[in-house]
Amino acid sequence: MQEKVKYLIVGQGLVGTWMSYFLQQRQLSFKIINDTSIQAATSVASGVINPVTGRRIVQTWMIDSILPFAVKAYTALGELLGTEIIKKAPAILLHPSEQMKESFEYRLTHDNVYLFKNNPEIVHSFFNTPYGTGAIDECYWIDLNKMLSASRLALENKGNYIESNFEISDLTFIENGVSWKNIQADYLIFCDGIHSMHNNYFNKLPFAPNKGEALIIKVPGLPTNHIYKSNISIIPWEDDLFWVGSSYEWSFDNIAPTQEFREKIKETLGMCLKLPFEIVDHLVGVRPANRDRRPFVGMHPSYPQLGICNGMGTKGCSLAPYFTSQLIDHLELGLPIAPEATINRFQSLLQS
Repeated sequence: MQEKVKYLIVGQGLVGTWMSYFLQQRQLSFKIINDTSIQAATSVASGVINPVTGRRIVQTWMIDSILPFAVKAYTALGELLGTEIIKKAPAILLHPSEQMKESFEYRLTHDNVYLFKNNPEIVHSFFNTPYGTGAIDECYWIDLNKMLSASRLALENKGNYIESNFEISDLTFIENGVSWKNIQADYLIFCDGIHSMHNNYFNKLPFAPNKGEALIIKVPGLPTNHIYKSNISIIPWEDDLFWVGSSYEWSFDNIAPTQEFREKIKETLGMCLKLPFEIVDHLVGVRPANRDRRPFVGMHPSYPQLGICNGMGTKGCSLAPYFTSQLIDHLELGLPIAPEATINRFQSLLQS
């Protein structure tokens, strides 16, 4: 006899974890299927929420709505799990050039919400700052490893977690739903990152995955209450360990760590960091990015039982809570998905 739930979720990375959380909050039945042999991009991500971006130091897309939603959601999830997973960590900008200093000074007086001047003496003992410093308020760090592991344990304890690979060949369509092995569901939502690229139903979406590398370094004495940003980012990880990166490779032959990246970061750290450091790990992941840098959220136009919540790219920590909640509101309440994020913008591709 088959078990019946309303939702099946494929993948317990960042997005899948948020799907499971919001379904629990709405008291909707679900199972989450996760293959632990597949490394999620989340496991090597920096975990940063930053409201501004780029060399022009402009506010990120929809940040005025997404940021407060994310902070509230991570705080609530941490309370539910009984552990702190979000910390406020204002970013100290170590201007890498005169041009970047000028961009910061301009934005400080034009359409500025999150930028402020800081006391450079705060970082003078730790960094070389020939072009001065600035700061970004309302930056946060998410302990993604703690979040994923604690969520998985909670899901297992409630019987909502299935450790298994997911093969499309095991999926069948039934009246008003789907069947997978011994489970029936009204909806199946793919939250499995780059693996949706090989999914027969969603592989026509314009994925553009990029490879990212980062180092974990040990820096005794460097304060852990800030994020430090120059040409690289130095982000508190745990204890006196810091995440340092990252790279963005749009064309790559493999996902192995490269000596070139390691030496480049080592050289950059040697130039800007006054404290001694030790490299303790080298991380690699592939981000589920896409060509227009907007998420893929919604239901398949020809198979309304099948949905996707994916393509969060480098802004996953801020985007994932907002758009997983929006997808559930769309299915349960008929509310619209943001037009820039809905997969309806690729309807002709998906139906071809």
